[in-house]
Amino acid sequence: MNNAIMSTWKNFSQFIKFLISVLVGFFLTTFYSIFKLSKNQKIRWGIYLLITTMIVFLYYTLKFMLGYTG
Repeated sequence: MNNAIMSTWKNFSQFIKFLISVLVGFFLTTFYSIFKLSKNQKIRWGIYLLITTMIVFLYYTLKFMLGYTG
């Protein structure tokens, strides 16, 4: 029984390490492209505007979905 529990925790810790490495790789790949594009001034402002718009849209969508009135 004890061996099965230890095996389960070992598998769980390996999955967490894998998940973190996949997420870090995804964000590094995505942000590398954005940083490469942001060398141009006009594109940089477009990226800032797009990110700000996405955050505001997500904020209001969640606010209305959850019924928050405060």
